[in-house]
Amino acid sequence: MTAKLSVNLNAVAMLRNRRDLPWPSVERMGRQALEAGAHGLTVHPRPDERHTRATDLPVIRALIDDEYPKAEFNIEGYPTDAFIEQALANQPEQITLVPDDPTQATSDHGWDFVGKGNYLRDIVSRIKDEGARVSLFCDPDADEAQIEMAAKTGADRIELYTGPYGATYEDNEAAIEQAYILAKTAKLASDYKLDVNAGHDLTVQNLPLIAKMIPNLAEVSIGHGLTAEALEFGYAGAVKRFLEALKA
Repeated sequence: MTAKLSVNLNAVAMLRNRRDLPWPSVERMGRQALEAGAHGLTVHPRPDERHTRATDLPVIRALIDDEYPKAEFNIEGYPTDAFIEQALANQPEQITLVPDDPTQATSDHGWDFVGKGNYLRDIVSRIKDEGARVSLFCDPDADEAQIEMAAKTGADRIELYTGPYGATYEDNEAAIEQAYILAKTAKLASDYKLDVNAGHDLTVQNLPLIAKMIPNLAEVSIGHGLTAEALEFGYAGAVKRFLEALKA
């Protein structure tokens, strides 16, 4: 199984927000990504709107519905009532719940499922009742007790945090070690009937290894690395390079 690619548009939105101007257009870049073969689009709308704004969400929803109905919309964020209402109002195919404080620069750790499982269960149920798939952000080295509790929340998937793996870009041995850690956690997830997503600091160079090591990888969400590639290869070209890396 080749994992699907969801393109995270946050970096595009953050660049746009540096000026009081409508470019680069999140909608146009999303269209380019889907036209180039991406399977979906991801956003992480934070309360301060420092990248994706509330007004971006219905635009992306309409883009997918009107032009790419087979694509998926993934909205991620910390599950406040306001976030859940905002996300559900835009009918995403998937909602990814992350445990980070809304003021953090980026997500950098997974949920403590053992400690927060009961808290998450009701939230997961509420989202699934509205027809969306639920993915929970997960530490790369989560043990069986954590994964078992993640499954008991009723979630459909976990998203493996690949930051530590991405940080090994200058150390091949360390990269292999981190890939084994990710693969072990992915196997546990499979044992508990959870599908596996992955995201954070994934690149064209490091994607083939974990795609090979995690045969049950369903989806990767990539934004920063893809936007960096786009500076050299263009946005559509960057998407195609990541799609090829997944196949490799």
